[in-house]
Amino acid sequence: GCGINKMEVEYSACDVLLGDATAADTIVSPPEGGFAVLPGNEDLTLAEVKLLQEIGREMRLRKALAPVSGLYDFILIDCPPSINMLTVNALTAADGVLIPMQCEYYALEGLSALLDTIEQVRDSVNPGLEVFGILRTMFDPRVNLPNEVSMQLIEHFDRKVFRTVIPRNIRLAEAPSFGRPVLLHDRSSRGAICYLALAGEILRREDARLAEAV
Repeated sequence: GCGINKMEVEYSACDVLLGDATAADTIVSPPEGGFAVLPGNEDLTLAEVKLLQEIGREMRLRKALAPVSGLYDFILIDCPPSINMLTVNALTAADGVLIPMQCEYYALEGLSALLDTIEQVRDSVNPGLEVFGILRTMFDPRVNLPNEVSMQLIEHFDRKVFRTVIPRNIRLAEAPSFGRPVLLHDRSSRGAICYLALAGEILRREDARLAEAV
């Protein structure tokens, strides 16, 4: 959904994780958007299998991103919904975790498992890792269950829950089929406006975090 044809890229995240390419060689810039992408594809499944046989496997992504990390204000690492070696690599490389979550009871169970994994990664290889925030997504306020789960999240995690809520929105759903981010597909849509609000909230939190660190 960012204007890059995955069939045309020379290298992918799989090559980077396995040491067959550098991040600098793999990163591409979409024709629109003002951002850069280190693309992934189905080969990541192969990378996970091969990484299980490697020493220091959980450090691969951190080491790969280190030479380019100073070139960007933010690096967002998109993770699979399952907890596996790819997720552990992302958590090891990250400063913080933004957890997108549908307000459903099964998602609460998944959140608990993810928080346990974050704690294990923090204790073993990345002591600075923190939960940056929990983002409620695909939210429909007309249904009772999402509202109930949302209230539980706020009760248990308080300020860790972003105020911004991402709704169910047709423009968000269809944007990937056009190969464009929703902000370029329909900037005036409700979904795009909510993601802009989220970006503002993230920047304010980051400014506050940096101010506290001084």
